[in-house]
Amino acid sequence: MGAAADRLPLGYGDRMPWLVKTEPNTYSIADLARDRRTRWDSIRNYQSRNTMRDLMKVGDPVLIYHSNAEPPGLVGLAKVSAPAIGDVVALDPKSDYYDPKSTRENPIWLAIEIAFVEQFKRLVPLDEIRATKGLEKLPLLARGQRLSVQPVSDAEFAILCGLAERPATAATKAGGAAKPKAKAAPKARAKPSAKRTP
Repeated sequence: MGAAADRLPLGYGDRMPWLVKTEPNTYSIADLARDRRTRWDSIRNYQSRNTMRDLMKVGDPVLIYHSNAEPPGLVGLAKVSAPAIGDVVALDPKSDYYDPKSTRENPIWLAIEIAFVEQFKRLVPLDEIRATKGLEKLPLLARGQRLSVQPVSDAEFAILCGLAERPATAATKAGGAAKPKAKAAPKARAKPSAKRTP
């Protein structure tokens, strides 16, 4: 990230913005609004783990993106409220995200805590993001990009938040609100699990 990404607009000061994906039928922006804060656990990708451990700092803004939905898109804003700690879900043999190699003393997987900031007035669909000037290099749009935790530049962050404030286009209205897909193929999902740490 360049020097421009070291400073954020919209009153966040010296913070790095991020985008995280979640499946709304598992944990949605409405769930986060209800809970106010949660551990963003069950992430099983080393690059995303390292990002949470080494780069994400308390106070960093976090865009929430609903994936595996119709349509997929940005739905709200959160912020990092506590640094990464060991992911306790990895210690639960009943969890799909259990890892017998992970221990409390030597956790392999980590989870940050995020706190709710706001739910956008409308979902900003992926197609609109893809068609918006200035977002051509957004990691979310890169071919083959499947990381659940992604960096966003300060300029991209400003554009994305601006899109959320615009009235919905006719195409967006036709798409309606994000709906979970009827059946999702089993895969490692970037989402908080049903059992979250306090």
